[in-house]
Amino acid sequence: MALRRIIRAVLLTAAAMVLAAAAYQLRQKRQEDDTAVQDIEDQLDALDPAQRAAVVARLTSDEVKKARSHRS
Repeated sequence: MALRRIIRAVLLTAAAMVLAAAAYQLRQKRQEDDTAVQDIEDQLDALDPAQRAAVVARLTSDEVKKARSHRS
């Protein structure tokens, strides 16, 4: 009976450690993504309005093409 409790405690501890590591990795990835998004927004903000509109239109067009090709 005591052995079963020890094994259960070890397994629960290991599972908690795995979950903590996964949460840390997700947090790191989120921070990297937030930084990348901020960099892109800063670059777009640095463009004049006409260039910004052209870039957004091009990106939108590319995404529409991708979406249509995935449906086919």
